[in-house]
Amino acid sequence: MKNIIPILGAITLFMASCQGGTAKKTQAKIDSTIVSNAQSTPDSVQCYQYIKNRDTATLTLKTIDNKLTGTLGYNLYEKDKNAGTIAGIIKGDTLIANYTFQSEGKTSVREVAFMKKGNQLVEGFGDVQEVNGESKFKNLSQLKFDGSMTFEKIECK
Repeated sequence: MKNIIPILGAITLFMASCQGGTAKKTQAKIDSTIVSNAQSTPDSVQCYQYIKNRDTATLTLKTIDNKLTGTLGYNLYEKDKNAGTIAGIIKGDTLIANYTFQSEGKTSVREVAFMKKGNQLVEGFGDVQEVNGESKFKNLSQLKFDGSMTFEKIECK
C-alpha cells in the first residue's frame, strides 16, 4: 500500500504535466492561427487615376505584405485602348509588376514600374527588351520617373 501512493502521485503529476504541454501546444496553435490570418488579410485596396487632356488611365491595387495584384487600363487618345491585370512586388517606394493585357485582340505582357510620392503613383519609363515574349526593362535602376504620367489617388468605386 505504501508503494501505491507514491506511484499514484507520480502518475497524477505525469498526467498533469502532459495536459499542461497540450494546453501550451493548443495556445501556440491558436497564436499561430491568429498571426497567419492577420498576415493573409489584405493591407489595403487603393485606386488611382491619370487624366490629362483626352488621355485616361486607371489603376487598382491590392497589397498583401510586399506583394501586389490589381487591374490597370489605359485609354490614350488616338492609341489602342488596353486593359488587364498586374502582379508584382513592392521594393521600398517602388512598385514593379508584370502587366498582362489585351490590345488589338492579342494578349501581351510588359513590365511596369511606379514610384509612390505621397498620394500619387508616378509611372516609370526606360529602355526595354524582349525576354521570353515579354517586354522587360533593361535596367530597373535607370528608370525615369519624370512625372509625365502621374496617377492621383481616388476613392475606389
